[in-house]
Amino acid sequence: MLNRILITGAAGQLGAVLRQKLKPHAKMLRLSDITDLGVAAPGEEIVLCDLADGAAVDALVEGCDAIVHLGGISVEKSFDLIESANLRGVYNLYEAARMHGLPRIIFASSNHTIGFYTQDQRLSHTDPFRPDSLYGVSKIFGEAVASLYHDKFGQESALVRIGSCTPAPENYRMLSTWFSHEDFVSLIMAAFTAPRLGCTVVWGQSANDAGWWDNSHAAFLGWVPRDNAQAYAEQIAKTVPRPNRNDAVATYQGGVFTDEPIHQS
Repeated sequence: MLNRILITGAAGQLGAVLRQKLKPHAKMLRLSDITDLGVAAPGEEIVLCDLADGAAVDALVEGCDAIVHLGGISVEKSFDLIESANLRGVYNLYEAARMHGLPRIIFASSNHTIGFYTQDQRLSHTDPFRPDSLYGVSKIFGEAVASLYHDKFGQESALVRIGSCTPAPENYRMLSTWFSHEDFVSLIMAAFTAPRLGCTVVWGQSANDAGWWDNSHAAFLGWVPRDNAQAYAEQIAKTVPRPNRNDAVATYQGGVFTDEPIHQS
């Protein structure tokens, strides 16, 4: 069991899930966001923190021995908003980790770093980026910061390119991209407890029959996803209209993000 896990972005949908599911794995959870997190339960600390505030992030990271970094903007927005939350925020987090003993970091990257690959392509972690949005670009920046801090300072990170982390797959695209909550938690703990982590890209997907991404390079972590979106295929076929074959959601791995306009400030 870890002493203290920090979860940034803990007020978001995924943060709320991990707030519950990581409790058995730490003596204390430090939960952070810029919005209301409610009342701290036993074994919880709540810290309001703007990731763009370097001094506040430094204080936030102090005393933590592991970090799950979900904080920042998770959809397409203007560059000014993304720059503050996702670029400056991730720099502040890594700099604070450097100053406070290099706790391992789970960096919530995204499939939107490669969203313009088509759905008939199977990718490895070494394939070049093809971002579908400014949001995707911000996650590439975060991966680059993690790589720099690993090579220069020895900071270990798992760069988890999350697909669709929902209770169950909701549409045809998610039959390929689904990442169950249970598989995410097991990946987090594998990354925190493996003898070595390095700076490793991991595709955030369950063991989906229709998956697009190859995780064989990360087998050394000992992580084996157990859920499979195929279990929901029949239900989706009965309840979800199949998209037109030329629609972005049926063409590109990034789905509708490839159709998003560049948002102006």
